[in-house]
Amino acid sequence: MCGVSREAAERAVAEAHRREWAYVLAATVRVTRDLDVAEECVQDAYVTALGAWSRDGVPRNTGAWLTTAARNRALDVLRRDKLFRTKMPLLVEREGTDAEPAGGDGIPDDRLRLVFTCCHPALARSAQVALTLRLVCGVATPDIANAFLVSEATMAARITRAKKKITAAGIPYRVPSPAELPERLDAVLTVIHLLYTTAHTAPTGESLTRADLATRALDLARMLLALMPDEREVKGLLALLLVTDARRATRVDAEGRLLRLEDQDRSLWDRAAIEEGHHLVVAALRGGGGRFGLQAAIAALHATAPSYAETDWPQVLTLYDALLATWPSPVVALNRAIAVSMVRGPEAALADLAALEGDERLAGYRYLPATKADLMRRLGRQEEAAVAYKAALELADNEAEREFLETRLAELRPAR
Repeated sequence: MCGVSREAAERAVAEAHRREWAYVLAATVRVTRDLDVAEECVQDAYVTALGAWSRDGVPRNTGAWLTTAARNRALDVLRRDKLFRTKMPLLVEREGTDAEPAGGDGIPDDRLRLVFTCCHPALARSAQVALTLRLVCGVATPDIANAFLVSEATMAARITRAKKKITAAGIPYRVPSPAELPERLDAVLTVIHLLYTTAHTAPTGESLTRADLATRALDLARMLLALMPDEREVKGLLALLLVTDARRATRVDAEGRLLRLEDQDRSLWDRAAIEEGHHLVVAALRGGGGRFGLQAAIAALHATAPSYAETDWPQVLTLYDALLATWPSPVVALNRAIAVSMVRGPEAALADLAALEGDERLAGYRYLPATKADLMRRLGRQEEAAVAYKAALELADNEAEREFLETRLAELRPAR
């Protein structure tokens, strides 16, 4: 195998990090039983890959190459430090429990094991989410901090504390038994949903979306459904992801500029994904809807409407009322206000927004001023719309979103 240029090797390593990080780390944890050691070994493997691939060429299966390198490095560390016997294992399992049968009670996928490990009830919910984003998804600590609206140092400390708590509690690296699943299910669903949300609109960077994270979230949701096929909320989550992801390719134009839902070419939406999601929505709502089933139903109404104007907005509003009763989140209330504006007009929606502006949970949430700006624009209150657009711009770090907001702001100036 011939070598490649340094630039080509760097691109290959970056792509392997996006695609293979979760697989490589999860496989390495099985050797080390220690998250910190596993992370260090995987990072070493990626550094080694840069030199090796420049010299020998990029391997056909980069994931297998990296996994072998990381596991070999882990074995070296374990032998050197005599961790096989002297260090308390992070993830205690009885002999023979590593290999779970395919289907039935267990899913032989290391990524799902790692998600359940990170979502142990001994950890606070914020720590569960942050740890999963870091370990399973390879999201950089600064980006996680940005999503949580905290400093990088605060988030780094939070992740470190979570790892130490896993070690101290001896949390097992496995898919829980059927009896243990219910207490962890909501956390796992929340984490996968947040992972997809991070992919749907990247917190930072030039691109609006992150296809690698979206695919990873969909994979995890499918694995979870295989593990728990009778859980309505698992069906609802997968439905929500499928229906939302069906329009990923149309959310930006050829130049990467953000397109509003009303401006997207619906003929290019993935109809197979929408159809699959629709069937899952029906199953998820059978017997009453949970928060993911109701969100999926709302997304399905948007996906199946012939046009934005022909969306069944009264039904969307009814579903938001049910969702807000089930899940009283300020973000849900904000999204409901948009539906209110389409049914009862922008003035009615502004009254709802006024109450939300006093909710400190939305402090720093860019979509609150952005929504207010759009409502003001629709009412012809351009000075107030401009102020709100500027406030949203100050909070936005994604370049595609910033360009969209700047364009909307510029469109107000001629009329002003």
